[in-house]
Amino acid sequence: MTIDELMTQLGRGRRDVERMVSRGRIPGRRVAGKWRFNRQEITQWLETELRDLDDQGLARVERMQQSADLNPGSPISQLISPETVQVPLDAGTKPSTIQSLVEVAGRTWQILEPAAVLDAVRQRETVMSTGLENGLAIPHPRNPLPDVLSNSVIAFGRTLSGIPFGAPRRMLTDMFFLVLARDSQTHLQVLARIGRLMQLPDFVLNLRDAETSADAHALICAADAAIDD
Repeated sequence: MTIDELMTQLGRGRRDVERMVSRGRIPGRRVAGKWRFNRQEITQWLETELRDLDDQGLARVERMQQSADLNPGSPISQLISPETVQVPLDAGTKPSTIQSLVEVAGRTWQILEPAAVLDAVRQRETVMSTGLENGLAIPHPRNPLPDVLSNSVIAFGRTLSGIPFGAPRRMLTDMFFLVLARDSQTHLQVLARIGRLMQLPDFVLNLRDAETSADAHALICAADAAIDD
């Protein structure tokens, strides 16, 4: 990517982008005296940056990464379905949780190669855990999987008790959004949207209290529709 393409993707002005690049905040390299940026590196950098953004910043990422395949008003509801929500999720370790989530997502028949998806999600977790401080994790592959997915899909599960998933300060994790995307735009848009869901008052608490899969699915979809852009 050129710096102009990067500006478009980030929705920022040239001065801001050049300053961030020169300070090493954005990964890039000079080729023949001009800045060039690897798309996968930028996607992974943006993914890390999402953790520290407020609702306004996350909304900007959503707008800039808008996928033509998703409804901007309810992207999560479009990719999650009653059959891809499992409460409780029968798992007690990190490996078994990831495998169970992939099996739940596979109920939609959108996963063409479950073993490849499972391996990609596990590899991503070895790079850096997707566990967050609020007891929620968002496991996903490091790169989009257009060859092994018919369509992008989201699965959600909540275990009966917290498990070690690599969250900060060794906090336990009991709620999981598995995000499987066919392209980087969908991937980043969904991650930003989930980040906004987590910032809604009482969303995490209410989701943890949902007693059934149907209750959890309804709560997620209602929260997704309630976000004001």
